[in-house]
Amino acid sequence: MSNQLMQFLPIILLFAIFYFLIIRPQQKAQKEHKLMLESLEKGDKIVTTGGLIAEVVKPEEDFIKIKLNDETIVKLDRSYVAKKLD
Repeated sequence: MSNQLMQFLPIILLFAIFYFLIIRPQQKAQKEHKLMLESLEKGDKIVTTGGLIAEVVKPEEDFIKIKLNDETIVKLDRSYVAKKLD
């Protein structure tokens, strides 16, 4: 019985290391990103995944209207917001 447990111990140990070094931090980052997307308001500056810096004009349910310059307002899918600038 203990011999079988000793055979699986390295696999269990590798999974634990994998969880704490890769899976858990990734889940934490996803949660923070989701909260950031939900908290976007008019006037916030954002960076898109394409590298554009824009200002939020109107947050909607699935999309965000953003202003690229004084004349250009476009709709952007929420999933393409990389980060919020302070």
